[in-house]
Amino acid sequence: MAKVVIASLRSRSGGREATSVAKKRVLDAAGQVKTLRTLDIGSSTFGRDLEYVFGKNVAKARRENKRMTGASDGVVAKR
Repeated sequence: MAKVVIASLRSRSGGREATSVAKKRVLDAAGQVKTLRTLDIGSSTFGRDLEYVFGKNVAKARRENKRMTGASDGVVAKR
């Protein structure tokens, strides 16, 4: 018989890892609010931080593509 274990899959920090990524909300030239993420190049977690920021940028691009074309990869299928 198998043993059933119930546990949270999130990390102990509530699902959020510590990063050295700074996040600011700024206005661009057109007056639109933009999120600006900056990395600390001297951080010991630079690789993880870069992957985090890249993932956020990809997710945003996919959301915008899905909103505009209906497909998250940006390529509209031929019919």
